[in-house]
Amino acid sequence: MSNIEKLQYYFEFPYVRYAFIVGILISLCSSLLGVTLVLKRFSFIGDGLSHVAFGAMSLSTTLPVMIKQYALSWSGEDKLSPRMQGVVNWFGGLNDMYIVLPVTLVCAVLLLRTGQNTKIKGDAAVAMLSVGALAVGYMLMNRFPSRANISGDVCSTLFGSTSILTLKREDVWLCIVMSVAVIAIYLLFYNKIFSVTFDESFTKASGVNADSYNLLIAVVTALIIVLAMNLVGSLLISALIIFPALSAMRIFKSFRSVIICSAVISVACAAFGIIVSILSSTPVGSTIVVADLGVFILFSLISAFVGKARS
Repeated sequence: MSNIEKLQYYFEFPYVRYAFIVGILISLCSSLLGVTLVLKRFSFIGDGLSHVAFGAMSLSTTLPVMIKQYALSWSGEDKLSPRMQGVVNWFGGLNDMYIVLPVTLVCAVLLLRTGQNTKIKGDAAVAMLSVGALAVGYMLMNRFPSRANISGDVCSTLFGSTSILTLKREDVWLCIVMSVAVIAIYLLFYNKIFSVTFDESFTKASGVNADSYNLLIAVVTALIIVLAMNLVGSLLISALIIFPALSAMRIFKSFRSVIICSAVISVACAAFGIIVSILSSTPVGSTIVVADLGVFILFSLISAFVGKARS
């Protein structure tokens, strides 16, 4: 069977099509905001929030087990009551995003506010939040395991190994709605985001509430990170946001050109990574990030060559 026939065969399955759609949308959203994060030196926020998302995902996964264990311990019985079993089943069937998204959004606001605190600088706040979230998340998964294979659960959450291939239709629709919201927010506030990105002091002097737009950037970053959890996992999210922007900056200089090039690179690498992972049975997230890394190296070489040729 040729590679084309193999792809045609796999794309007949809905979960493969779902993964492809979600991967493209997430990559597009990540590339749009990545340019702003890099230029504003806000990349650390993406890294910190990705670790927070891991802790929130661990909480969402272990919450039914926690409720069940404490309910049994409190009642002193060997079996849950029908009412309590219904509560456990409800939390077990709850979409992870309904827990991960609010927690990540709240931490995005706290991280931005704490980073502006004179007593706790931005890098220290990120270090505390990211390391603390990782520690709490791993402790929860070990203390209240939802499955016997704890290492597999941790690996899947950190690197997004196969979770992208287990998406349901409602997950896809939720991702589409959130992606459209991110793109709409970016386009609607494009001029203000551009202004805040390049000259925040002038923006404040002109009467624009720059702090509100910084908060908006942090909130949208949190949305993107929650979306990207299933694609590349919490440890690789920063690469998905930063690499396309850095690659585009090797060649282009204007803000709009960098954004367009970053979007093209991100979408192309996502499509390429998903296809290669299907054909070669490699982890989806790692394959996409490796593709982004390869493009960055290629663009860096082109930039160096063009610079030498001009000189």
